[in-house]
Amino acid sequence: MLVSSNLLKISYNFEGQFQFLVSPPLYDASADSVGVFVSHTLAPLFATFDKTHNFRLMSEVLIEMKSEIQDILNQLNIKELNPAASTGLVDFKGGGTTIDSISPVDGNLIAAVGSCSADDYEVVITKAQEAFVEWRTWTSPKRGDVVRQIGDALREKKEALGKLVSYEMGKSLQEGLGEVQEMIDICDFAVGLSRQLYGLTMHSERPLHRMYEQYHPMGVVGIISAFNFPVAVWSWNTMLAWVCGDVCVWKPSEKAPISAVACQNIIKDVFERNAVPEGVSCLVQGNYTVGELMTNDKRVPLVSATGSIRMGKKVAVAVGARLGNTLLELGGNNAVIITENADLNISIVGALFGAVGTCGQRCTSTRRLIIHESMYEEVKNSLTKAYKQLRIGNPLDQNNHVGPLIDKQAVDAYLNALEQVKAEGGNIVIEGGVLEGEGYESGCYVKPAIAEANNKFKIVQQETFAPILYLLKYSDIDEAIAIQNGVDQGLSSAIMTTNLRQAELFLSYAGSDCGIANVNIGTSGAEIGGAFGGEKETGGGRESGSDAWKVYMRRQTNTINYSTELPLAQGIKFDL
Repeated sequence: MLVSSNLLKISYNFEGQFQFLVSPPLYDASADSVGVFVSHTLAPLFATFDKTHNFRLMSEVLIEMKSEIQDILNQLNIKELNPAASTGLVDFKGGGTTIDSISPVDGNLIAAVGSCSADDYEVVITKAQEAFVEWRTWTSPKRGDVVRQIGDALREKKEALGKLVSYEMGKSLQEGLGEVQEMIDICDFAVGLSRQLYGLTMHSERPLHRMYEQYHPMGVVGIISAFNFPVAVWSWNTMLAWVCGDVCVWKPSEKAPISAVACQNIIKDVFERNAVPEGVSCLVQGNYTVGELMTNDKRVPLVSATGSIRMGKKVAVAVGARLGNTLLELGGNNAVIITENADLNISIVGALFGAVGTCGQRCTSTRRLIIHESMYEEVKNSLTKAYKQLRIGNPLDQNNHVGPLIDKQAVDAYLNALEQVKAEGGNIVIEGGVLEGEGYESGCYVKPAIAEANNKFKIVQQETFAPILYLLKYSDIDEAIAIQNGVDQGLSSAIMTTNLRQAELFLSYAGSDCGIANVNIGTSGAEIGGAFGGEKETGGGRESGSDAWKVYMRRQTNTINYSTELPLAQGIKFDL
């Protein structure tokens, strides 16, 4: 009997032995790698096989999924081993060690990338510098048209790239597709921006003089992105930087390197068609050492870094030491205040998605729920019922709400946080734990948990990148705002209320101290049109919409004298 796909052929012979034929090789051409894949992934399935039954194994589901993933990889031109670096059309194997991308969905190898050595980085940065000299001479609308075409290319590859993001990072398919839509949206925004890089004209205090202010391209922009939004963060920075006349060097997270390769592959045709200078879009793969090369490099005037507070502080010190510029998007410890005047229908939904969306791995995920004492028990009970309805499993299955954490290190951090909240006196309302068994073989699936806690707990003061929600009680609005602000992070915040005074207080100077403050929507999910970022240890950076483009440009004030004399400012006389 035979089960087959374009990936795998499994035959059962009359001697009662299984024969495995992989065609083409799944991930690695070596027989050993195939054997490992079979023994670890397929053997358990066949161990329960009864020869008296039809050959309808769970392997059929596995084969279909593998076939679909391989088709996605083919569409995005992903190879078994992908380059360590790229300057656009030219790729480099790299002199560093190989990085495997392991899916948290099923624990399987997706593909691998090389990593950059210092010499590889030097080649890339030199090419980026050369490209900048030409790219800055292109008119901004012309650069914008290139970005427009990239948006169209992303539309064509939206489904494939969205599925890859979901499979490599573990977020739900809808979230993966939504992330790619963000990329498309920022392309549209940047195209419009390309004709709106406005300066200012000012009146001079000196007669027959005028002043104006203009913006020029800055140069090479270094981008360090995180695994949780493996493609969107790159696009927020890159599309704006490109229309501003900058070139970009991207160091993606080593936990999601394949999505970065896919993005570079998508833009290649557009760049070739438009004769974009080699080096405008550069990719450097590797661990933190590659990032350090970038942060210490004076040839990179701006480093945009997204990640943990710990990482951001190191970047700030390194770039600051050379008086460079940083755009930092770091951790969040986001809270929603549910007042006595809240509409609970939207409050529960907002809190639920904010806490468990992307398995709690958004920088804007809801970590704390600050609930008025009169509503506390009702909210707790409603959340408890809602949590019990959550479906946890393969994120590519749209029937599931919650996918896996990124890796087992994240699982350990999740478990440690639950133990710590108990040790500090917290009460677990919804028990957590790691899921095991069929469909959870990667070891990265966990149960979203809820704990009653105190804002002063050390664990509550920290950002745990996992689906743990802390319930906090308050009695008056001033106390609620103080609790909301009483953490080191300042990214996103929200208040649920139908009371205008409460809403306006929350949005005032005496309200939320976060970069994002919402009314009657949750903390998670920012729109492209607004500037995204936070205060305090979140880093202070702003990306995406509004006037965030200004950070990618250098600002210049100009004074023009069209008289026959040279009057000095402030009436100073200097006669010879």
